[in-house]
Amino acid sequence: MCGAVVLAASLSACGSSSGGKGVGGSVAQRGTYKVGNPYKIDGVTYTPQETFTLVETGVASWYGPGFHGKATANGERYDQSDRTAAHRTLQMPSVVRVTNLENGQSTIVRINDRGPFARNRIIDLSRTAAQEIDMIGRGTARVRVEQLQAESLTVKEVAIGGGGPAEQQDALTQLASGRRGTPAPAPTQVAAVAQPTAAPPPTPVQAGWPTNPRQSAVPAAAPAANGGPTIATLVSAPVGAAGSGFYVQVGAFSTAENAERRRGDVRSYGNSEISQASAGGRDVYRVRLGPYTTTEAAGIVADRLKRSGYGDARVVAD
Repeated sequence: MCGAVVLAASLSACGSSSGGKGVGGSVAQRGTYKVGNPYKIDGVTYTPQETFTLVETGVASWYGPGFHGKATANGERYDQSDRTAAHRTLQMPSVVRVTNLENGQSTIVRINDRGPFARNRIIDLSRTAAQEIDMIGRGTARVRVEQLQAESLTVKEVAIGGGGPAEQQDALTQLASGRRGTPAPAPTQVAAVAQPTAAPPPTPVQAGWPTNPRQSAVPAAAPAANGGPTIATLVSAPVGAAGSGFYVQVGAFSTAENAERRRGDVRSYGNSEISQASAGGRDVYRVRLGPYTTTEAAGIVADRLKRSGYGDARVVAD
């Protein structure tokens, strides 16, 4: 039981760093409870849903410096020193345990973002969470993800009531100490989900959340221009009819050579192309990713690009 208190306390300490999390932060920084609409990337449709018993095994990646201080999918402010993660379908926030199957080390994180979209990856960890399961150097690791039901119900209740990350962490501390009961899993109709999954009956709070004695940060490799190998690869939907759909434009250049360099930088994010157009009476070369079937799918990729340093990334329609 004390392990849960220690972890909640450490999460709270992380949440007090710059980024506006906590009491008094703006709505955008505090985030909201969010499930989200179905979306399609690389021909795969992802359907976010509310659940409390998810268990899955796959590959984890991590994202750090290129996204630090940027908005997450539920409106919080990403802090690479927090124990958080991105997941493709879990409601935000929710709480999961991530165990590195190669060394047995575990960490517990709050889900507050969407991703990763490389097909062989299931979760994208913050830098601190990745350090705690010793996967910084390799960039990826095979993991088991186990959703914690009581904790996920707790952060849901707090977030729906308007509480941000700091309030959620306080509630987890109270839950671990027995000063807060587990919320009843009443079915909640979320507008973004056609058929929300009813949660099973709550289980007792798990004692002894894993803590990590490491105090010094493992040095992270300097990110490459596109955020480096530590950032999950984003890929676009299958190309349909030429010139149709939504694109993410990541630059317009006066020379084809400069456009080709930019295209090389962002190639890992999905299907890319260079299209020639006229602007102000002169030719320009536009670098675009796509096409995507919906603006939401394109927006996810554009947001990731912006958080990787491509501030001019924007969604365009043809």
